[in-house]
Amino acid sequence: MTRLSILVVEDDPGLGFVIQDNLKQRGYDVCLGRDGEEGLEYFRGREFQLCIVDIMMPKKDGFTLAREIRVLNHEVPILFLTAKSMHEDKLEGFRTGADDYITKPFSLEELFFRIEVFMRRRKPVLPSEKVIQLGGYQFDPTNFKLVGLGSTLTLTSREAAILRLLFQHRDRVLKRDEILKEIWGDDDYFMGRSMDVFISRLRKHLKDDPSVQIINYHGIGFKLQLAT
Repeated sequence: MTRLSILVVEDDPGLGFVIQDNLKQRGYDVCLGRDGEEGLEYFRGREFQLCIVDIMMPKKDGFTLAREIRVLNHEVPILFLTAKSMHEDKLEGFRTGADDYITKPFSLEELFFRIEVFMRRRKPVLPSEKVIQLGGYQFDPTNFKLVGLGSTLTLTSREAAILRLLFQHRDRVLKRDEILKEIWGDDDYFMGRSMDVFISRLRKHLKDDPSVQIINYHGIGFKLQLAT
């Protein structure tokens, strides 16, 4: 079985070594970048299945690096390491295309758990689900493509996972905690704020077809509504 290849970008040499060493002991193939520019250089040079990125770094901060990674690859999950506690800083991370975050200081067990959640989501899509018709759009969950109404969008892996989950349960209101536990593996407050950011993105992607709507049932959950 091919080892999961992880890019770690962390300017603290001690923390970077500890993360790299412990992930290698768990069987992961790990590449360590010391700043944002080096991290981008490594990302351009090889294929990774996960990026773990510090926010506060010299030469290029984590937000900038995440945006540049997203230009090159819409699919690879990005996990932020952050010492920041402000809510807006965390939400800004999700807006740049990040999938998750861990606030420093953190335990290695928590980091391993987050990585395992990403790995569990790497499930093969059944052939019958390869193309999903959503009003005037065709949604390809295998390649994260949303095609229709004169445009082709490449969704992030998390956007695609949420849209696929909403479609699978389109006959009912999908509770917030169900989405969070399925996609994020947890249902804490900040994960809920992150989910709202991704739902908002999906609504913008689908806005040109009023027959496709993601309805918010406040305090309960969401439902994908398709006009018949």
